[in-house]
Amino acid sequence: MLIKYKKSFEKIAMGLLSFMPDEKEVKKLQSTIKEYEANDHWRLFLWKEEDILGLIGVRIDDDQKMIVQHISVTPSHRNQGIGKKMVKALNDQFSNEYLICANEKPKTLSVHVKKNNFINPASISGISYALIYI
Repeated sequence: MLIKYKKSFEKIAMGLLSFMPDEKEVKKLQSTIKEYEANDHWRLFLWKEEDILGLIGVRIDDDQKMIVQHISVTPSHRNQGIGKKMVKALNDQFSNEYLICANEKPKTLSVHVKKNNFINPASISGISYALIYI
């Protein structure tokens, strides 16, 4: 289930973001979390089953597009389709308001599950643009 980020999830969110190649340093992680907390156009969601297993962060662009900026899954739960479930849940929840898109910078959107492992958003109904590298 996709849940909206709250301040009480800050450490969990920072841990999940730290798996992103561009988010390794603590100051960068803190800056990213602060941006999600302060900027109305940035939204952060967590994926919860029994525990929190993943995170997806988006940016609202031109009040028409919801662009996926960050997506991360705990290492022990990778290759189980959680990233795809998060994107699908975003689409299910927001497709009437926004076009869900991949970031134009695939490097920023990367989550290292396995090298050369790709999800094509076109395979998820309503998702547009290129592919999401996870």
